[in-house]
Amino acid sequence: MRRRLSSAAFPVHRHSLPQLVVDGGLVALAYYLAFQLRFDQGPVPRRYDRLFEVTVPWVVVGSLAVFAVFGLYQKWWRFVGQRDYEAIVRAAVVATLATVGAVAIIHPVKLTQRPGAPTVVAERALHAAQLVQRRPQDASAYKRIAQLAYRAGNLIDGDIAAARARELVPADRRARLASLLEKSRSVAVERAQREPVQRVAALNLPGGVIAIYFLGLLVVLLGSRFIVHSVIERPLRGFRPRKGARDVLIVGAGDGGQLVLRELIRNPSLGYRPVGFADDDPRKRGMRLANGLKVLGGTGDLQRILDEVEPDEVLIAIPSAPGTVRARVVTACRDRGIPVRTMPTVFELLQRGTNVMRQIRDVQVEDILGREPVRMELERVGAYLTDQVVLVTGAGGSIGAELCRQIARVSPRRLVLLDHAEDNLFAIRRELEEDRHVKTSVAVLADCKEEERMREVFDEHRPAIVFHAAAYKHVGLMEENPVEAIRNNALATRVVARVAGQTGVGTFVLISTDKAVSPATVMGASKALAEWALEAAGARHPQTRYASVRFGNVLGSSGSVVPIFRRQIAAGGPVTVTDPRMTRYFMTIPEAVQLVIRSASLGKGGEVFVLEMGDPVAIVDLARDMIRLSGLEPDRDIAIETVGRRPGEKLHEELFNPYERAQPTPADKILLAERESLDPAWAEAAFDRIGLLVLEGDAKGLAAAVAELSAERSAAALRTAP
Repeated sequence: MRRRLSSAAFPVHRHSLPQLVVDGGLVALAYYLAFQLRFDQGPVPRRYDRLFEVTVPWVVVGSLAVFAVFGLYQKWWRFVGQRDYEAIVRAAVVATLATVGAVAIIHPVKLTQRPGAPTVVAERALHAAQLVQRRPQDASAYKRIAQLAYRAGNLIDGDIAAARARELVPADRRARLASLLEKSRSVAVERAQREPVQRVAALNLPGGVIAIYFLGLLVVLLGSRFIVHSVIERPLRGFRPRKGARDVLIVGAGDGGQLVLRELIRNPSLGYRPVGFADDDPRKRGMRLANGLKVLGGTGDLQRILDEVEPDEVLIAIPSAPGTVRARVVTACRDRGIPVRTMPTVFELLQRGTNVMRQIRDVQVEDILGREPVRMELERVGAYLTDQVVLVTGAGGSIGAELCRQIARVSPRRLVLLDHAEDNLFAIRRELEEDRHVKTSVAVLADCKEEERMREVFDEHRPAIVFHAAAYKHVGLMEENPVEAIRNNALATRVVARVAGQTGVGTFVLISTDKAVSPATVMGASKALAEWALEAAGARHPQTRYASVRFGNVLGSSGSVVPIFRRQIAAGGPVTVTDPRMTRYFMTIPEAVQLVIRSASLGKGGEVFVLEMGDPVAIVDLARDMIRLSGLEPDRDIAIETVGRRPGEKLHEELFNPYERAQPTPADKILLAERESLDPAWAEAAFDRIGLLVLEGDAKGLAAAVAELSAERSAAALRTAP
């Protein structure tokens, strides 16, 4: 927040100071030329010359201030576009009007005149003098000057001009002229004797100067930026790649593709020679874009394009491309042995900065799963977190760490990172402080199972919003340690939720899982109990809004199958799947976290939100895709073995219990699991029973009790369902 305010108070980037200097010179040049072009028939009159000298310093300073307010110094000139040119026109209009208004109000130059000698007389005298310069032997011009000088009360200049007029006029007209001029002089003398008092008149900018100055501003400001942009972003025909450069086809001719092309042209040392674009927009087919590179067709024509141009490599330059598009490109290239690399996704660009070419990477399985990527404006949907104290439990885990990264972007007043694993906690705090320059984070080493420690943390930091991501996630490991799974995932959630309600937390969000639906494993049962704990806490502490967010597998998390497959492929195989019929829902961690943050703003208390996960993915297909992405062939280079399902493992995961009904919410990709409310008394009795069994370490009794309670919950909900 402080950085935003600072930027708004001084809207000039430190790297733009040379631009300020150049623009100052251009403004002064435009102002000078306006006077010179307005009085192009002779030297600028002394009074207007004086007006220019007095006003040019503050005209320059004032114009630069106006330009800064309109944001002309917040980017380098090489990156200017249509919106910047529009801003320049608006800034030039305002700067010109401000200059005219300032001169009219301040009156920097004043003229001393007699009454009856208005400024218009001086203007006419100026035109007569210019006429004399063009026709120095014209008596009528001197006559006019003499008359105007007498009207202005300037007897000396009038007498000089009158004498010159009498010299030049023919003899037969000399007496008549002398009589006329003497009459004008007598009138001037009488007026001077009758009205000796002088008055002061302000000198304003002539209309011609104003018009020429405005047009000059537009020319120098627009022209300078256009020239810099044209020189730096030189067209492709001037591009000289280094010897041995690889031919590259760019998929995507939008902003991402243009950005990649500019980087390749600007840096020939990268060793790439662009040969064309492929883009699905029919309006771009066959077009030559700004740098002269042609759009050769769409991704549906990719096989033909690859055969025609025979590139050495293909770059996917669509940060928001769905997995189906990436998969289509990868398939076409793999059949021809052409390597494929991809531009980072929108989430990666936000996290790692915008140096695109350093982030071009190989296509990964996350890129081709086929999900339409979630697009949300985090600053808008997460605005409720701004200037709040936010606590994230499990902050060092995969979900918790991503929560911290995205929450930090909306400027919370304090971000409390809580974890019981010191290595993970140290890593996320160091990333936030050193890589992202977050100065509001606080690292707390604590265990959520310890109620007194939780009270200390909540009393010290007084969080307004809590995201509870701390949990054990490995299904197989939890089957071997059921007592600890229930203690950490269920009882600890109950502890943290209770302390949050007692200390007045406004919003509490639990990160749940699809394995909590009709649970068949210890891990799933522990998360189902955690959802019950939140519902019971909501009944006991109505001032706190409790909500659970349920979703399927996230790619790259510590419990995901993807890292396991990667290790198996790197080791030469085999890749092990439990059942060829098994399917799972998948979502990337940044997508899931963004939807979690959005869900927290929807709840009124007691809801279970479910993220739309797209279509389920067959695990065996996932394994085959990962093997192919590694440049190998399944069943030939890497074997795939079926090892059988683990106890309690389902073939297909579900997102809703039988007694729940999916309802839409105002947010895209987020559903509400509508169900009958849990009886708080029953929940308290159930947790007392579970707590006693955990205390006794009775794993067998615990499994039986959890199964019995799950059946009771389902039966009660189905009985009361409409």
